[in-house]
Amino acid sequence: VQLVESGGGLVQPGGSLRLSCAASGFTFSSSAMSWYRQAPGKERERVARISSNGGSTNYASSVKGRFTISRDNAKNTVYLQMSSLNSEDTAVYYCYSPATGYWGQGTQVTVSS
Repeated sequence: VQLVESGGGLVQPGGSLRLSCAASGFTFSSSAMSWYRQAPGKERERVARISSNGGSTNYASSVKGRFTISRDNAKNTVYLQMSSLNSEDTAVYYCYSPATGYWGQGTQVTVSS
């Protein structure tokens, strides 16, 4: 199983980023997927989750209305579109497969002017 995140970086407050997570080694299209984040000195928290067919999503209250999780089962990829970013969103973002228990390596998102 491999989960490879990309798309992180430095963005100004109010800006947007799209994270991608390319999955392999398991039946992606049958698996719910999640995005988590961990800020310095804080516990890892779940940001968003999407069902296997994309028909159901849920979000942490802190990102609801600003972040959108989606997936492309033909590409074995899950996305996290983030907008209206603020300093509180600075963290390492991780892709997670609940079915396998595997995590990606993480991608850093830094929101700063």
